[in-house]
Amino acid sequence: MLTLDANEGCAIGDLNGDGKADVVAGRNWYAAPDFKPRPLRTIEDWNGYVESNGDFLMDVDQDGLMDVVAGSFIPTQVHWYRNPGAEGWRLGQTWKKHLLVDTKASQNEAQLMADLDGDGRPEWIVNSWNKQNPTVVWRFVPREPTKENPAKFELVGSTVGKEGNQHGLGVGDINNDGRVDVLIGSGWYEQPSEKMWDQPWKYHADWNIQGSIPMIVKDIDGDGLNDLLVGAGHDYGLYWWKRKNTPAGEPLAFESIVIDKSFSQPHALALSDLDGDGTEDLISGKRYFAHNGGDPGGKDMPEIHSYHWNGKEFAKRTIEQGHIGVGLQIATGDLNGDGRQDIAVAGKSGTYILFNLPQ
Repeated sequence: MLTLDANEGCAIGDLNGDGKADVVAGRNWYAAPDFKPRPLRTIEDWNGYVESNGDFLMDVDQDGLMDVVAGSFIPTQVHWYRNPGAEGWRLGQTWKKHLLVDTKASQNEAQLMADLDGDGRPEWIVNSWNKQNPTVVWRFVPREPTKENPAKFELVGSTVGKEGNQHGLGVGDINNDGRVDVLIGSGWYEQPSEKMWDQPWKYHADWNIQGSIPMIVKDIDGDGLNDLLVGAGHDYGLYWWKRKNTPAGEPLAFESIVIDKSFSQPHALALSDLDGDGTEDLISGKRYFAHNGGDPGGKDMPEIHSYHWNGKEFAKRTIEQGHIGVGLQIATGDLNGDGRQDIAVAGKSGTYILFNLPQ
């Protein structure tokens, strides 16, 4: 355990430039190899939550050090927190807060950062639990820095669609046309073949689930069709949606295959090769007290598992039961330099590193 609070976001990256992977999680960052808590920012508590729904790393001021980009559940602003450098680390300073954009949109469930247009910079994609909120993708566009705000990027929004927003978010080429699409809980938005930021994307209401964040697009069984891995974020159910081979122009169709229904609230998913066999394993677990215990199974004890694809099905491997749950993000990386992928999670059961030791 690194700390105990209700923060649910975390990320892994080299924050101090020493070549070692560190952890950032809400109010603190944790430098390898001792992973002692060091202050990063102050965050208000809200209704059983910490008012932050994800941590993302990006060198916003292009000074060679990773900064933190973060949004919130209810506040509408997206901020970046500037890495203070060696003197700031020595003094234990908090990282200076700067505004990236005021989105004017509240009721934010979570975000993803992913490069949708292939320009080498990620986009900031926001998910809302309110179906009336439009789906907006925010692009990091170069800007001239100022003394007050040294950011070399600003966020510029493009409305992908005004219909169908719903809990759940993913990105990937779900229809195998070579372009990255945006997935939400009620369907998906098809990336246009040209002028992608100048027009609404075509909306396909091909499913309806209060989905995980992320929903993962991947060809699981090697049949050339991209499938979907999705969790029921506030209920029981972790699924492989196997794509069916439907004629061009018809709605996408899937066979829903249960991976695990033994625990509730698989709100976050991740892929990482935990056993070093060259195949990515699926990682998920119970988001502890996601709605303060109000979901089905919400007061059950936390747990976290991996699922190994053996060529026919996902074989479950329990990582921990009874103490460690999942929040809004699962981060993976080699945190002790042994060449194996470790896991960091932050949730209402605490912020933890799970070291992947040889068996």
